[in-house]
Amino acid sequence: MNVSSSDRLLLVEKVLILKSLTIFKETPENILADLAPLMQQEDFEKNTLLFQEGEIGDCMFIIQSGEIRIHKGQTTLAVLREKEVFGELSLLDAETRSASATCQTDCVLFRIDQEPFYELIDSRPEVARGFIKMLCKRLRAQNEKSVATKS
Repeated sequence: MNVSSSDRLLLVEKVLILKSLTIFKETPENILADLAPLMQQEDFEKNTLLFQEGEIGDCMFIIQSGEIRIHKGQTTLAVLREKEVFGELSLLDAETRSASATCQTDCVLFRIDQEPFYELIDSRPEVARGFIKMLCKRLRAQNEKSVATKS
């Protein structure tokens, strides 16, 4: 495969973005180089609804720039910013989305779809391990939060 220098630079930039994410910080660069081509860049305008709670999910997003509001109805659960990830559970299962996601500002996002991700983790189990660690960390944080609110 002949890759032009501008494509190669983009691949390197994508690897650096992936490496900067908590979810992939312990994943070796050569594996991230396999994941990087799965990242599809998309631009969205402010107030764009990316997905609705209850929809079947089949991709995750990485925020390159902008702010995303994660919400249930009018209740804001989180506001995510640059280098944060959302929708990652949909990479592992095709269940319904647990919340909605709306662009609070104009946003540049990278989308990773489930099917090519499954193909990658078949050959690169380290990627799956990084995901599992991140999900465990989030679950522990959620458990701590729920214990704190009950006290």
